[in-house]
Amino acid sequence: MPKHLFLNLSTTLRHCPPHVRRYYRINKTHILQRMSHPSLTKLPFSSSSSTKTGFVGWYLRKLESYPVITKSITSSLIYTAADFTSQMITLSSSASYDLKRTSRMAIYGLLFLGPSQHMWFNFLSKVLPKRDVNTTLKKIFMGQAVFGPISNTVFFSYNGALQGDSGPEIIARLKRDLLPTLLGGAVFWPVCDFVTFRFIAVHLQPLMNSSCAYVWTIYLTYMANRNLTEA
Repeated sequence: MPKHLFLNLSTTLRHCPPHVRRYYRINKTHILQRMSHPSLTKLPFSSSSSTKTGFVGWYLRKLESYPVITKSITSSLIYTAADFTSQMITLSSSASYDLKRTSRMAIYGLLFLGPSQHMWFNFLSKVLPKRDVNTTLKKIFMGQAVFGPISNTVFFSYNGALQGDSGPEIIARLKRDLLPTLLGGAVFWPVCDFVTFRFIAVHLQPLMNSSCAYVWTIYLTYMANRNLTEA
């Protein structure tokens, strides 16, 4: 409710019968909370499962009923598709498709990225609930400074361990690949994050993030699966 309409309502209610004014006093706090809390207002890209049919409605209902599992499976499928695309682009004519590599990416999306995105976006919505430009920029900075380094470190370490790398080899891989990946992410992610934090409802933010991650993961899986001898 716009503030000027609320003020007009307050003026009008002064002339109403006592029982109406008593009801207004009880609900005034609730109305003000809805006005001031961004998560309670309708966003341009917010969705309600009750108004959607078909696959979209089914997916939104799953997000409401099983948010972590749904986001985890979604991330897993996106990582699977991204690694498949990455291999199709980089695979030489003499090489065969690496199904184990795709499986590693799918498991990473399922067990780490999906749950961590769920917790991260909900955490940001609580500590920084507003959606103005200044708050959005703070969220983008936190993503680049906190979530990005942690998730990429886990990704490269996890992938190296499953490839059979030793501890020193994983450290060498991180020294070689982590900083270039973070610098590339600093170019790619801010635009995606701005749209996500500014316009997308919190429960849909991991989906938006994972959709952007499809393009990013094509690059990321290539970086993670380079041999240590490659420059």
